Amino acid sequence: MSELPEFILERIFDAPRELVWRAWTDPEILQRWYGPGADTIVHKFDLKPGGMWLNEMKWGEKSNFQKVVFQEVAEPEKMVWQHYSFTDSDWNSIKNPMMADWPRLLLTSVTFEDQGDKTNVRLSQLPMEATAAEIACFAEVMANMAKGWGGGYAIVDEILAELRSDKS
Repeated sequence: MSELPEFILERIFDAPRELVWRAWTDPEILQRWYGPGADTIVHKFDLKPGGMWLNEMKWGEKSNFQKVVFQEVAEPEKMVWQHYSFTDSDWNSIKNPMMADWPRLLLTSVTFEDQGDKTNVRLSQLPMEATAAEIACFAEVMANMAKGWGGGYAIVDEILAELRSDKS
């Protein structure tokens, strides 16, 4: 496979870019929408190149730990990070216990573009350092990835409405 599959999701949010950026970068807000259906705990959020976001999503007694290492941060325009999809509780990368061929590492880019008083968010994810089986798995699952992000984005809409009404 010469070209990597790329997951792209674009969405216009009915809020100015500064508020949308805040929804993505304020840990108190982020844990409300990231991982819909799970109790999300942000253990660390250091938004700078080389900084880490350590995230735990809990479903009852089960937890999914994820580590992000920020590569680029240009407030309020862009964030790029390496996303370690599954880690143990000490934040060491491990294979996905539910999907053995899921890539361990994804390159994620999120851009925030003014659209008048709205904001276009473009999310892109690419498998990194992936085997052929991991690339194939990512390509197969890509069609369903928008559902998970879409569930979180619906919550972001509610949060942005709250933030806008707080400003009035």
